[in-house]
Amino acid sequence: MSGKIDVREIDALVDAQNGRISPSIYTDPDLYELELERVFGRTWLFLCHESQIPKAGDFFNTYMGEDPIIVVRQKDGSIKALLNQCRHRSMRVSFADCGNTRAFTCPYHGWSYGTDGSLKDIPLEDRAFPHGACKEKWGLVEVNRVKTYKGLIFGCWDETTPDLEEYMGDIAWYLDGVLDRRPGGTQIIGGVHKWEIECNWKFAAEQFASDQYHALFSHASAVQVLGAKPDDEASKQLGAAQTSRPVWETAKDALQYGQRGHGSGFFFTEKPDANVWVDGEVANYFRETYEEVKERLGEVRALRLAGHNTMFPTLSWLNGTATLRVWHPRGPNKTEVWAFCIADAEAPQEVKEAFERSATRAFGPAGFLEQDDSENWVEIQKVLRGYKARNNRLIMEMGLGNEKVREDGIPGITNYIFSETAARGMYRRWADLLIHEKWEDVEKAAEAYEKELVK
Repeated sequence: MSGKIDVREIDALVDAQNGRISPSIYTDPDLYELELERVFGRTWLFLCHESQIPKAGDFFNTYMGEDPIIVVRQKDGSIKALLNQCRHRSMRVSFADCGNTRAFTCPYHGWSYGTDGSLKDIPLEDRAFPHGACKEKWGLVEVNRVKTYKGLIFGCWDETTPDLEEYMGDIAWYLDGVLDRRPGGTQIIGGVHKWEIECNWKFAAEQFASDQYHALFSHASAVQVLGAKPDDEASKQLGAAQTSRPVWETAKDALQYGQRGHGSGFFFTEKPDANVWVDGEVANYFRETYEEVKERLGEVRALRLAGHNTMFPTLSWLNGTATLRVWHPRGPNKTEVWAFCIADAEAPQEVKEAFERSATRAFGPAGFLEQDDSENWVEIQKVLRGYKARNNRLIMEMGLGNEKVREDGIPGITNYIFSETAARGMYRRWADLLIHEKWEDVEKAAEAYEKELVK
């Protein structure tokens, strides 16, 4: 596509009913600009964790789409999110990744703002503005809505978007398997790993929502190395069948959830240590806390120590491996990855440190699994430089027609794990947001699509 986009053409780019996707959704700069307005300007976006700003004056700098945002704890304990843009000449007023402050001061002309965003001081105000500067009108722009969910802080620009928990829907059940394992909740361990990759953000978000299929091939060497540990006591307890055969052969069941753009996938296991990516102190911790977690969340989520997830559009996480990440868009062909380590706040310090090492080893910027994933996405983006490649529709039919709502209490529209239900749903949600100006029409479109899926 080229030139100004007619939103009526977008519907044809995502044929979710038949499993066809146009690759131009990953490359077109006009589509990208519309995404910034209608996806990142209207959805709930993860900002940071409450543990990162515990005290008044604590701040954390992040993004909503490409807009720089300061998340800051107020004196009364509330949280505000402010556009990191001086109202005078658009310079940032906060540059540190995080910290504690009493004011944000623009380094360009010295305008100073309180932590609540109000404009406090203009140098030479009397001379520069002899008729008055009306400082009360020129505070930092505030994100309209800020809400927390079990420690995670989200922001949304649009007043008409459904409330956070309604927006989350059934993905909250899957997220609680990480956030609500123990009474103390969670915290972020260590800092934030940040790096850029030359690919569209949707590749990463889709894989974490929907794609367990790639692990059989992209991560084959890691599975071979980590899948059998004959000298490890935990592996001995699992038995030879568990450690010598991949989980997709030994698991008693597996599912993928996909609805309203969100997605999740995992295998049902029978023991509280069936996560091939972790061992040692992390695996021991899962075994030791299993009964407590089972009491809080039930057996399925207590045993769910491996699994992939995305809350639309850009918050993803992996159970067990303890990586939580955001895919910040940086144009149609670039993504900035921010990776956090998240762990139970009540875990012993040595276990938290083990979680951080485990997450970094597998999914840090040089992680043995992260490298596999990034290379795939970057190579796809290179292929899509070609004219023919950009106009050659992609097949997304796995599991098409086998969607169902389970009767065992696991919520949402589901399918077998090796399917593309969540991917089709994610792109349908993306298209509906770009097409419709009103949220009520976005929701009507989602209801009609889901009705067809499970009729």
